[in-house]
Amino acid sequence: MSEEALKMEAKRPARAGGREARRALRAAPLTEAVRPVRPGMPGGQYKPLSDADVARIHAAALEALEVIGLSQAPESGVRLLTEAGAILGEDGRIRFPRALVEDMLAVAARDITLHARDPRHDLHLCGTRVHYGTAGAAVHIVDPVTLEYRDSTAQDLYDAARLVENLDNIHFYQRTMVCRDVLDNLEMDLNTLYGSLSGTRKHVGTSFSDPSHVKDCFDMLYMVAGGEEKWLERPFVSNSNCFVVPPMKFAEESCITMEECIRRGMPMLLLSAGQAGATAPAPIALTIVQAVAECLAGVVYVNAIKKGAPAIFGTWPFVSDLRTGAMSGGSAEQALLTAGCAQMHRFYDLPGGAASGISDSKLPDMQAGWEQGITNALAGLAGLNMCYEAVGMHASLLGFCMESLVLGDDLLGQAMRLVRGIDVNEDSTSIEAMKAVCMGGPGHYLGADQTLALMQTEYIYPSVANRMSPKEWNEAGKPLLLDAAIARKNDILAKAGSVIDPALDQAIRKAYNIYFR
Repeated sequence: MSEEALKMEAKRPARAGGREARRALRAAPLTEAVRPVRPGMPGGQYKPLSDADVARIHAAALEALEVIGLSQAPESGVRLLTEAGAILGEDGRIRFPRALVEDMLAVAARDITLHARDPRHDLHLCGTRVHYGTAGAAVHIVDPVTLEYRDSTAQDLYDAARLVENLDNIHFYQRTMVCRDVLDNLEMDLNTLYGSLSGTRKHVGTSFSDPSHVKDCFDMLYMVAGGEEKWLERPFVSNSNCFVVPPMKFAEESCITMEECIRRGMPMLLLSAGQAGATAPAPIALTIVQAVAECLAGVVYVNAIKKGAPAIFGTWPFVSDLRTGAMSGGSAEQALLTAGCAQMHRFYDLPGGAASGISDSKLPDMQAGWEQGITNALAGLAGLNMCYEAVGMHASLLGFCMESLVLGDDLLGQAMRLVRGIDVNEDSTSIEAMKAVCMGGPGHYLGADQTLALMQTEYIYPSVANRMSPKEWNEAGKPLLLDAAIARKNDILAKAGSVIDPALDQAIRKAYNIYFR
């Protein structure tokens, strides 16, 4: 070593134990307060719509409700809505005067909390606070090794919930797939609900395939909660409810289910899922108009049942590939639709949810990466409260992949880091650290106190993504990303059991026909 190099080595500060010590520091769990990303960080930096655009969409939605209205409401819905001030036309369509919509917006629930069985995972929906989670009704499980699609089962749903319980950047679990091995529809709803609750203590979203199933499912919920009163104190399951069939029609059975769930204290996701160019208009702006109009009708409906009942404004429009008519959930247009809907939620100051993270790719490949990355990043940056279908969904919602769920945890960590943005304050802009390094210091920041202090709170590190140099990668046997995802999936599932008390689990299995173990 030259004399000059020896001098530089002498000036170099100690590295706090070296590389292994730093790796151990990165691996150590952080408290929630100092994590670089965490649930509910505020977004809203990205706004694809101007203020004038938002006002125009709002005006068009109100006009659509007054002029077109919605058809096919159940008798109970007709009674509730007309008593609230809606108008039933001779054509059977219910129209909504502007004043009625404004009155119901004034009493609609805001700043709501979606409870979890573990209060650490409660979701506080207000402003531009962002949460990522699952959703969907995939009918297949994707095997990225064999490249096969097979029918999804109750065991798969439970396994996905167990993974979500142990993936920090996935904040809630709404059912991901159809339990196709459960042929009886009531048993399918019960297994969907219990599989979700057995796998995770995070907030759960579920659906009911028939209004007659609501009572049995609530009986199960009361068992898990410890009684009806305990449930009402902290309702930890929300109902994903497709109360409309676009364009501009109520879904009768779903509306009846919605009425029953609201009366039982269950938070509601008012889900309008038109498809641009098919069941929604082709222009992106007009697709948002229709979704907003349908969800505003839902706001009136919910508050006609019970003023201030917790509901999520679920403008959830999808995109069509107009060459074929097929759904295109991973497109740039989908990202714009979702971000535009998030702005409308903010305009009404209502808790909002929409789709993000869907991939049209059949496998967790590069296409899936760009589709999930773009749509999740824009949803978060737009300040969407509830980003549904954010991970695991392939083949335009037809397939669900466990390994993709694990990979998605890393992806969502990066998306949340974008949402957090750049911290600009007195400490982060002080030039003292620059002076110490540049004026008589070592000429780099690698071992600086500031660097070591911020390495865990300013930066997020992936769990499975590979940041090795080519040389390190070669020496490690050229590991593939999919191999790392499979290994992490298997490790989690090997350790994660049911989060239901064993005695309660036994009682529920005695009362109901449960298909998973």
